[in-house]
Amino acid sequence: MSKVIIYSTPTCVYCKMAKALFKEKGVEFEEKDVATNLEARKEMVDKSGQLGVPVIDVGGKIVVGFDKRYLMELLGLK
Repeated sequence: MSKVIIYSTPTCVYCKMAKALFKEKGVEFEEKDVATNLEARKEMVDKSGQLGVPVIDVGGKIVVGFDKRYLMELLGLK
């Protein structure tokens, strides 16, 4: 399975929804809190051109926002 990184903030509802989906489906992920980690924030902006969260990196493919259908497709899940 592809490596998954989620760039998020503690108060982001869509970030929580994405993380809940990953946990429900048994997808391992690395979480980077861009509210406190300036290096992660720069990395997120470099990858996506966005300041909004979540930004989710699935094996190098960038998903901005919580697009459940696309995430499931990228992860090969049903």
